[in-house]
Amino acid sequence: MEKNKIKLRICGSEYIISSEDDPEYVAALGEELDAKMKGLLESNSRLSVTQAAILCALEYADAFKKADTSAENLRSQIQDYLEDAARARTDSEITKREVERLGKELAALRAKK
Repeated sequence: MEKNKIKLRICGSEYIISSEDDPEYVAALGEELDAKMKGLLESNSRLSVTQAAILCALEYADAFKKADTSAENLRSQIQDYLEDAARARTDSEITKREVERLGKELAALRAKK
């Protein structure tokens, strides 16, 4: 896949990013990061741009870790549901065979009368 070069402006500094992702997507990420960092800097005038970047990185890392854990929990739940469904199908087949057997047994008993 071809790499795109995207120019981002974050907290007054310009960055050229090379990415295979859609340029509009990367630009939107840059705008989100810029807004988040500017918000941090406005709310705490003692922060440097580097400190704001680190706080943003920690926040994004935390969100990623929580999303990854949540996704793993969902995968585990799906696996459990699939196993439950397989057991239910097996139980259903066993029950159908038993119903057929009992139906034949009943028919044989009625035929003897």
